Amino acid sequence: MSDSVMILMLGVSTFLGALGLIALLWGLRTGQFEDQSKFLDGARFDGEEELRDAVLMEQKKKEALEKKKREKAEREKNYRPAD
Repeated sequence: MSDSVMILMLGVSTFLGALGLIALLWGLRTGQFEDQSKFLDGARFDGEEELRDAVLMEQKKKEALEKKKREKAEREKNYRPAD
């Protein structure tokens, strides 16, 4: 390889490494990695029963949203403006 290609590759890799370091420092400074309760909750509520409850809650939410959409569609369908 020629010297210019090696210098270009070295410059680009140094730039990308510096960019990654800046992004990491920014994330640390702004508190992007400070979700300590996530790991504790994951360990505490990771049993089969809790997972089953979470799935049931998601299904209930989905059913409630669908019901709400159907009711809204019915209201719009039956709407008649006053004369």
